[in-house]
Amino acid sequence: MFCNFYILLICIFEFHIIQSFASESQQNDSKKQLLSGIDFTDKNLKRYNQMGFIPASEFYMGSDAFITNDGENPKRKVYLDGYWADKFEVSNLEFAAFVQDSRYKTEAETFNTSFVLSMLLSKQVSTEITQAVAGALWWLPVNESNWFQPEGPGSNVINRLDHPVVHVSWNDATKFCKWAGKRLPTEAEWEKAARGKLENRLYPWGNKFQPHEQHYANTWQGKFPDENTAEDGYVSTSPVDSYHPNKYGLHNTVGNVWEWVNDWFSKQHSPEPLENPTGPASGEVKVKKGGSFMCNKLFVVWVLFRISAIVTVALHEARIVRIARHPTLDFAVWLMRYLII
Repeated sequence: MFCNFYILLICIFEFHIIQSFASESQQNDSKKQLLSGIDFTDKNLKRYNQMGFIPASEFYMGSDAFITNDGENPKRKVYLDGYWADKFEVSNLEFAAFVQDSRYKTEAETFNTSFVLSMLLSKQVSTEITQAVAGALWWLPVNESNWFQPEGPGSNVINRLDHPVVHVSWNDATKFCKWAGKRLPTEAEWEKAARGKLENRLYPWGNKFQPHEQHYANTWQGKFPDENTAEDGYVSTSPVDSYHPNKYGLHNTVGNVWEWVNDWFSKQHSPEPLENPTGPASGEVKVKKGGSFMCNKLFVVWVLFRISAIVTVALHEARIVRIARHPTLDFAVWLMRYLII
């Protein structure tokens, strides 16, 4: 009996190994097929890399209003040197160029699982899922979901190359930045760029969510998480050049996708004026900003809102920033943005 049981365990173990190799092989084939179908001379690769200059100045970061318990307060004066910010989120086209050149494998691919909003899944994929995230039952772990298969097997981004890349962890984001010769922004750099020259405002365009009844960002309409009525034109992500830019020329600084920054997360902030702050020296989770298409005017599409995320969690997307030339320095900054999808 013991020997038979032992043999059975070996058979089960070998079966899972075979399954794992088969799954990885299928993913690699899907990725190769996608990359082979992309024109990497596409003029949008250059267009999406346009940047807007954020001049050196002081601004007020955070708020004294107690909006959430995630550390937006207190309002504090911050001085930043000048820098350049990408006008667009990192697109699937750009991330594909990075993968094509570097052969990089994201953490979602390595883990073979990421999390997807339930309403976006096909019936076939949904029937294979037996788990969910406690307290957030709309997040479902989907095998083989990643940047090139956002909704798992059977999905792809070939018709979404102008949409933001998703299922990218903080670690993936930093690898992409290094490849581009840049880096993630600090939280202060992100917030100043996102505000678009406006002080004491909730949104990059002012305090009214829909001026003149127009949509200024990709957010949720309808009953979450079961129905998005898409009154803004999109059920899920939108192209990176959607909507009006802010006064720095940046598109989609709130809504559409969450955005990674370089800072470790902390709720404790000094009220004293700061110069080029970089956040805590260490921590357990990183800050993400800006909200996503799953947020609405009552929930986190404010320029000051922040939440935390583990560096290996592949739920997000990115934008890029670059620091301006200094008398003694010449380096680059990336402002990247990521979506929970």
